[in-house]
Amino acid sequence: MATQWTVLSRAECSLCEQLLAELAEELSPAEAAQVSVVDVDQDPELVRKYGHRVPVLLADGDFVCDYRLDRERLQASRR
Repeated sequence: MATQWTVLSRAECSLCEQLLAELAEELSPAEAAQVSVVDVDQDPELVRKYGHRVPVLLADGDFVCDYRLDRERLQASRR
């Protein structure tokens, strides 16, 4: 089963846009098309948990990295 990638983001976040672009370069086109982007500001629980610590990359709900794409952790999280 393929890894489900989720990026916790917010509107007008240049770091978020950069992480998404770098992630798309690392994943296959099919994987990149399946990345879920969640606006943390639409969920009070996510705001409480992550605050300004965005973007956050999750693999199957598990933390991979935040702020910048960590390619080593990304590769380790791939299934």
